[in-house]
Amino acid sequence: MPIYMSETDLNPKPDAAGFVLAGGRSSRMGEDKALVRLGPQPLVVHALDILREAGLTASLAGGSTALATFAPLIPVSQPGQGPLAGICAALASTSARLAVFLPIDLPLLPTSLIAFLIEHARNSGRPVTIPSVNGFAQTFPAVLDRVVLPELECELEAGRLGCLSALQTAAANLGSAMSVVPVEKLVQSGQAAHPEGLPAARWFLNINAPEALRLAHRYWPHPHRVS
Repeated sequence: MPIYMSETDLNPKPDAAGFVLAGGRSSRMGEDKALVRLGPQPLVVHALDILREAGLTASLAGGSTALATFAPLIPVSQPGQGPLAGICAALASTSARLAVFLPIDLPLLPTSLIAFLIEHARNSGRPVTIPSVNGFAQTFPAVLDRVVLPELECELEAGRLGCLSALQTAAANLGSAMSVVPVEKLVQSGQAAHPEGLPAARWFLNINAPEALRLAHRYWPHPHRVS
């Protein structure tokens, strides 16, 4: 029997908050990809819904002021420094122990994956929890303990803006290692599943260019996000 969480099982998690990273330049898309539509809704709504359906409050880290109509907007002090700046701004803004980060352009992720990563992070006590697919670590979605904030701020100030390397460094400096969860094992054990039956590799389709958006439309619509 599958044991992944249903929507009715997902309760608010007061020790965790959700953040959508929306401060990208969208240069390959040619327009603000947060407002590009997949199905009936823009990508920003899909990202916020993934977090909310996992029982999280959802805010936007970075992005244009026009996005403030969709969710609370956390400004980034120095735009142009990439998603690491948004992560630091979001961690500094929240009192929750755990923060879940999702980029604006991964609309095919199932909520059950987010829910599992949160529980895994809570139970393992690791400061950084991320998934892997086909043996490759994925930077997002990421579940971070707030204790990583000073370490990430040091990376940001030093101009080392790569998120995955920054997360690795932060975990190591805290005497830990990142917890990397193979998505395929979650699918095999019934702990995560996609409502449309998409294989795990397709969950991570990055909608950062028009051709990727056309491909994503082949997997739409989604009548339900959580099975």
